Amino acid sequence: MLADIYWTRAVQYYGGTLHNGGGRYQLLWPLLNITTQLDPHIIPAYQYGASFLTPAPPNGAGMTDKAIELIEYGIKNNPDDWHLYEDLGFIYYSNLKDYPKASDAFLRGSKRPNAHPFLAVLAAQAAQHGGELQTARTLWSAVYQTSHDKYILANAEAHLRAIQVDMDVTVLERVVETYRQRTGRFPASFAEMNVAGLMRGIPLDPLGNPYKLTSDGHVLLKDPDNFPFVEKGLPPGYVAPAPKIPPAN
Repeated sequence: MLADIYWTRAVQYYGGTLHNGGGRYQLLWPLLNITTQLDPHIIPAYQYGASFLTPAPPNGAGMTDKAIELIEYGIKNNPDDWHLYEDLGFIYYSNLKDYPKASDAFLRGSKRPNAHPFLAVLAAQAAQHGGELQTARTLWSAVYQTSHDKYILANAEAHLRAIQVDMDVTVLERVVETYRQRTGRFPASFAEMNVAGLMRGIPLDPLGNPYKLTSDGHVLLKDPDNFPFVEKGLPPGYVAPAPKIPPAN
C-alpha cells in the first residue's frame, strides 16, 4: 500500500514537472527508488519509471544510468518478466547506441518463459548492427530454426544472406590488399589472384552471382537490390529500396 502511494507521487511529480515546462526532476529518482524498495514487484514503476528517467530534459530527467539501474533492479526481483529485458534493451539500443549490450538484454529476455518471439529477432538485429557478425549469424540462425512465422523466417533468411555478404566482402578485400602489398598494384580481376595463389575460382554471392572487383580494390555486389540489410559491397551513392522480403522457402 505504501509503495502504491509513493508510485502515485512519482507519477504526479513527473507529470506536474513536465506540464510546467520540464526541469531537473530532482525528486524523480528518489521517489522511484523508494517505491521499488518498498515493493520490488511493482512492474509499472520499472517500466514507466525508466521512461520518465531516460529522455533528456525537458521531457525527462536525462538519467539514463538511473533508468538502467532501476530496470536491472526490477530484473533481479522479477527475473521471469520478459518485458523488463525488452525495456533495458531499448535503452541500450536507442539511447546509448550500445548494440552489444542491447543484444545481450534482448537475448536474455528471449529466454524467459512466454517471452515474445520477436525478442530473439531484436537480439540478432542489435548484434548485426553492432558489427558482431558471428554472433548475429548465430542468433539469426536460431531464429530461423525455431520460428514458424513465415515473415520472421523470411526476415531471418534475408539477414543471414546479408551477413554472409558482409563477411565475404571483408575477407575478399583483405585478400585484394594482400595482392596489392605483394605486387604494388590492385589486381585487375579475381583471375589474377587465382594465378597468384591467393584464392581459387571466382567468388560468388549467396545467390550464386559473381562479386565484382573494382579498379581501386573494392568488392561489390552485382545486384545489391537482392540483399536488403547489407552494409558492405554496395556501390558508391547506392540508395537501397525499401526491403521487400518474399516468403521463406
